[in-house]
Amino acid sequence: MVIPILNGAADLPELLSCLSQQTYPRERIQYVLIDNRSGDRTPDLLQTAAMQFQSLGLTLRPLTVSDIQSAYAARNAGIVAALSGDTPCEIIAFTDVDCRPNPDWLRNLVQPFAEPQVGLVAGEVLPLKPATWLERYAARREFLSQRHTLAHRFLPYGQTANLAVRRSPLEAVGLFRPYLTSGGDADLCWRILQTGQWELRLAEGAIARHRHRATLAALWKQWQRYGRSDAHLHELHGSALMRSLTWQDAATRLARWLLKELPSVAPHAIRRQEPWDRLLDTPLDLFCAVARSWGQRRSPFPEAARAIAWLPDGTRVNSPHQ
Repeated sequence: MVIPILNGAADLPELLSCLSQQTYPRERIQYVLIDNRSGDRTPDLLQTAAMQFQSLGLTLRPLTVSDIQSAYAARNAGIVAALSGDTPCEIIAFTDVDCRPNPDWLRNLVQPFAEPQVGLVAGEVLPLKPATWLERYAARREFLSQRHTLAHRFLPYGQTANLAVRRSPLEAVGLFRPYLTSGGDADLCWRILQTGQWELRLAEGAIARHRHRATLAALWKQWQRYGRSDAHLHELHGSALMRSLTWQDAATRLARWLLKELPSVAPHAIRRQEPWDRLLDTPLDLFCAVARSWGQRRSPFPEAARAIAWLPDGTRVNSPHQ
């Protein structure tokens, strides 16, 4: 299992607790956690966790990637480490430091690989219990659900917050693009699916929970990043860009909100049959759409991001399926 970390000290204790409680056979798991130039206590916490996990009969390998500050470069280093050594892994699972996998997450995530044509498996990403009105909004809209990415109009893909990949496809198409700043999970999945040799499955029981953004600034950055991902994937794969929001579109949606949605929802909110923040769903939808359009328009593609990292020769095998 590969997890990149940048300044994750606040999240690490809960994540490590979730990892230590996985029901998958302990002797078959390697946890590879990669510090990507953190400025907090992350490196020290990882060293301590490695010793604690050893006492539990678990393997945790802390790594450091300092040449490129990129989650994709960190994941690549983790993949190479997981596929090297005396007991290389055949399946690489990914999650993030701010995710909280259920105890049966890993067991359910790897189950579909029993079918040899399955090269990728995505688990579901559900929200942690919302604590703010913005988190409740994002939970209602199911922002992080894999069902959205698996229904992508170009090709389906899984988010690396909850994704597993077989070794053989990585040998065939390479690893993540280390200099890509967004969209790397889709790019990797699409390169694998475009070979025509592998299938992507959803493991509904493999659940990782994730905390939604709690401030407008964080929500704006999230949707701006989605727009940047759209732009980069369009450059790499020719996938369609999201239609930019026009002033006419915004005015029409706001008019419908004022004249139809508010009068319908307000009485239920007043009687506390609905949360008051449901009144703001449409304005927040527009806020996210503007951020995504902004990200698409203002995301020049870095030429270095065309480069694909590859497994070192010593970690490759010759069989097409594992």
